Amino acid sequence: MCGIVAYIGKKEAYPIILKGLKRLEYRGYDSAGIALINKDELNVFKKAGKVSNLEEFMLDQDHAGNSGIGHTRWATHGLPTDTNAHPHVSMDGSIALIHNGIIENYDALKQELVRQGYLFKSETDTEVLVHLVDFISKKENVWFGEALRLSLLNVVGAYAIVAISKNFPNQMVAARKSSPLVVGIGATGDFYLASDATPIVEYTKQVVYLEDEEIAVIKLGEELKIYNISDQEKTPYIQQLELELEALEKGGYEHFMLKEINEQPRSIQDCFRGRLNAKEGWVSLGGIKDYEQKMIQANRLILVACGTSWHAALVGEYLIEDLARINVEVEYASEFRYRNPILTENDVVIAISQSGETADTMAALELAKSKGATILGICNVVGSSISRITHAGSYTHAGPEIGVASTKAFTAQVTVLILMALSLGHKKGTVSESEFRILLAELEEIPNKVKKVLESNALIEQIAREYKDASNALYLGRGSSFPVALEGALKLKEISYIHAEGYPAAEMKHGPIALIDENMPIFVVATKGKSYEKVVSNIQEVKARKGKIIAVVTEGDEQVRAMADHVIEIPETNEFLVPLLATIPFQLLSYHIAVMRGCNVDQPRNLAKSVTVE
Repeated sequence: MCGIVAYIGKKEAYPIILKGLKRLEYRGYDSAGIALINKDELNVFKKAGKVSNLEEFMLDQDHAGNSGIGHTRWATHGLPTDTNAHPHVSMDGSIALIHNGIIENYDALKQELVRQGYLFKSETDTEVLVHLVDFISKKENVWFGEALRLSLLNVVGAYAIVAISKNFPNQMVAARKSSPLVVGIGATGDFYLASDATPIVEYTKQVVYLEDEEIAVIKLGEELKIYNISDQEKTPYIQQLELELEALEKGGYEHFMLKEINEQPRSIQDCFRGRLNAKEGWVSLGGIKDYEQKMIQANRLILVACGTSWHAALVGEYLIEDLARINVEVEYASEFRYRNPILTENDVVIAISQSGETADTMAALELAKSKGATILGICNVVGSSISRITHAGSYTHAGPEIGVASTKAFTAQVTVLILMALSLGHKKGTVSESEFRILLAELEEIPNKVKKVLESNALIEQIAREYKDASNALYLGRGSSFPVALEGALKLKEISYIHAEGYPAAEMKHGPIALIDENMPIFVVATKGKSYEKVVSNIQEVKARKGKIIAVVTEGDEQVRAMADHVIEIPETNEFLVPLLATIPFQLLSYHIAVMRGCNVDQPRNLAKSVTVE
C-alpha cells in the first residue's frame, strides 16, 4: 500500500521522482524518501509525513543525479518515522532499495542476518531485504541484481521492489510478486518505474506491466530485459497507455473527491457507452460475452470484494437475483480465503476491485482458480493484476480515481452489475422484452438524472453544516438501497471520522433504535418503490424517539417531507436504478462535513487507495 517511483536516463532524476511521488501520494502518506545516484555517490533523503515535508527538506540538499528511486509509505512494519521511511540502504552504503508489500518471514531472515553481523536501524521488513541482497552479493560474489534474484528465492510474502547501487550507476533492478509494478519505456532510452501508470503517462505511453515473480533488469542505453525468478529470460510485452494526463489533475476543484463526485454523469455514461442501445434493444458486455451461458447455468455466482466494492457487490446481488433469477452470494474477500469455502467447477467467482490490485481479492481469486471455478473480474485499471489473472471481465472505464474515498468507482461498478443483470435476465428469459427495453431507456437517462442530483449541492452543504459536529449517525435503507446506506456510512467514517453505521431499515428496531435521541442524525433512503410504506413506518419510529431525519426521496414526495427534518430529492427512476442516484447525496454530505471539520478529504488518516497488502 505504498507508492514506488523510479527513473534512470539522461534527465535530472529528482524533479521526475518528486512529481511522481505527489501523484502516488494517494497510495500512502506516512513518510517519503528518495535515493539518488550522482556519479559514484548514493545519496538518501527521507522525512516522516507527507511528500511536501520531503520537498521542503530537499530545498537545502544537493539532489543532482540521473538515476534514482522514490517511495511514499503507508506503514505496515514500524511507526512512520524518518528512520523507518524508505529507501533503505545496505550497511556499506552501496545499495538502496524501496519496497511495497510485506515480507512475512522477515523475522527469521533478520535473526540470521544479525548472526552474520548486520546491524539494523529501522523496524521495517524492507531493511531486512536490502541487507539480505548485500549479504548474498558478497557471499556469492555476484552483482546486486543477481543477488536480488537469489534473495527473493528465500522470501515469503508480497513485494514490488526497485533497487539501485552506486557500484552500478547505470543500472536498476525491479521485481514484483502480488504488488503492482509498471515499467515505462521512454523514446530516448530512459526508463520510468512506478506502482501504477499515473507518474509515467506524462513521459511515455509505452509500458510493460511486470507479472508475478518477474524481474526487470534495466541498463542505460540497452533494451529492457525481463527474467523470471528462475533466471529464464522472457520477452517484454509492451502495451500502450490509454490514460490521459488531464485526468490526473484537479481541474479547478478544491479536492479530487469533489471532482470525482461531479464526474459521475460522464463516468457512468462512459461505463455503458457502446454496451447498450435502448433504441435497438440490446446489451453487450463484450469482455464476458463468452461466459454468459456459463453464468446462467452456474450453481451460483460468488461476488468477492472489499470495502466500497463489497457494497457494489451487494447491489449486484439484489439485481442479478431479481432480474436473472441466479443464485448469488457476496463474500468479503478478506474472509473468503480463510474459511475453506466450498467451490466447484460449476461456480463462477466475480472479483470487484477499483484498482484491480487488492491483495485479499487477488488471494480469493487464486483460491477459486485452484478449485476449478470460473473467475471473472470487474475493475477500473487496465493492465491490473485482476484483469490479467481472470478468465475474462469488464472494465468500468471510470477513469483515474485519486481520492482515497471511492465515489465514481462505486457507481461505475454498480452500472456494470446492472448491465450484467439485464443481459443475463434477457438471455435467460426472466426479463420480458418490454421490461428490458424500459430498463435500458431508464439507464440511458441516468447520467442526466445524476446531473440533476448534483444541482442540490448547495442544499446538501447547508444540511451538512447542521450535522458536522455529530458524534454518531445511522444510515437506513431497504432492498438494493440497503447497500447504499452501508456505503453512505462508510464515506462519513472514512473522511470525517464520525462514527456511522448502515442498517437495513427494518433492523433498526433490533438494537440501533436504543441509540436514537434528539442529537442523532438518521439518513434514510426513502424513495418510491415496493418497500416505500415500510420505510415510512421506520421513519415514524425514529420521529417517536426525537431522532433527526435526513431523507433521500423521490422528487415530489410530500408524505416523507411532512415527517423529515430535511429532504433531498432525486429524480424518479426505476427501483433497480435508484442506487445510482441515491448514493450521490450521501457522497456530497460526507464531503462537505469533512471539509467543515478540517479533515484531509483526499487523504484521510490511516487509509490508502490501493490495498495491496493483507
